[in-house]
This record gives sequence, C-alpha cells and structure tokens, in this order.
Amino acid sequence: MSDIFPKWTNHLPRQIIIGALLAGTAVTGAVTYYFTPKYTRVGYQPIQPVAFPHSVHVEQLGLDCRYCHNGVEKSWYSNIPATSTCMNCHNQVLKDDPRLAVVRESAADGRPIPWVQIHKMPDYVYFNHSVHVNRGVSCVECHGQINQMDEVYHAKPLSMSYCLDCHRNPAARLRPLEKITDLDWKAASADQQLALGKRFIHDWGVQSLQNCSTCHR
Repeated sequence: MSDIFPKWTNHLPRQIIIGALLAGTAVTGAVTYYFTPKYTRVGYQPIQPVAFPHSVHVEQLGLDCRYCHNGVEKSWYSNIPATSTCMNCHNQVLKDDPRLAVVRESAADGRPIPWVQIHKMPDYVYFNHSVHVNRGVSCVECHGQINQMDEVYHAKPLSMSYCLDCHRNPAARLRPLEKITDLDWKAASADQQLALGKRFIHDWGVQSLQNCSTCHR
C-alpha cells in the first residue's frame, strides 16, 4: 500500500472526520444564533432612565404617535422626543412626581435624557421610515402593539426574511394613511385588506422592490 498512497494519507480519514465535526459544529452554532430571537433581538426590553408607559399615553390619553415622534413622516429615522415635548404636559401634570425627576433635571440643565435605543437596524441596512409611513405601512407592522406596552420591547424580528415577506406581498399590510398611527385598526376581512392593498399599490405607485441594492447601499 505504501507504494500506491503517500504516507500522509494514513492520517487523512482522521482529518476528514475532525473537519466534518468542526464544520458541523460551526453550522449548528451559526443556525442556533442567527435563526433565534437572540440575534433578531425579539423580546429585548432594556431598563429606561424614565418609565414611559405607552399604554397610558396612547390608550388612555389618546396621544398620537406623531406628537412625540414628529419626524417619522419626513425623515429616514423616527426621532426620540426632546425633553421640552415631555414638559409640555408635565410642567402641570404630575409635575412633582419623583418618577419624573430625570425629566425635570433634563429640562433644567439642558442635558438630554439618556434613553436606551431598542430598535436598531444593522449598519449595512438602509431603512427610511418616511417612505414606508407615507405609503401605508403602519408602525405596528414593525414595532408591534406599542400602544399597549407598559414598557417598550422589541416585538418583531426585523430580519431580512421578515422584510422580504412584506416587500413580496405589500398588499397584505398597507392601510389608509389616516389609520397609520391607529395601531388597533384592522380591515373587516382578509378579502377587504387585499382589495384595499391592491388599490393603494396602484394609487400610490408602491413598488415591490426586492433587489439587494434596495436595502444594502
């Protein structure tokens, strides 16, 4: 046999087995991480410097999302409200509440409240809020029922496959523009939703873009 095969081939079976085990471990680890909520951040709920219950402000008081996030219709990102926005109400409402001490300190010294960002796209992904909002995509599609959250958490995976599902079938998710911030709104039936969605696609010139350069620029 030594005249047919080089000596190093004696170790080849062992090397193949070790290589296969290492490759299998790497693939298993990658799938376990990239296809689970740990990677997509689903459920992520950091402790914020000030407890802000959207359920109270939106559901009970009826505030529109755009009162605080007033740049979402004209900017690529959804802005965090300035302290002055909070103080428009809280200079009278609960103005001495100890839970709002950080807000009052921010208003007094001009330093912004150190909110912890929850929803964040990777640096290699381009996402424009205004384009989606002005074409009938509601906040709830990407952020979940924030209007019912006592503390905001990361509700949707926001993975590439999640985005592509919407891009491939936008009619299933488009709604009237006046219902964009009504997170409880639903069409009366699936057929009505499809009919509305198809009409909006035609009327607003919605493009079902799936080219890589749409998001990776």
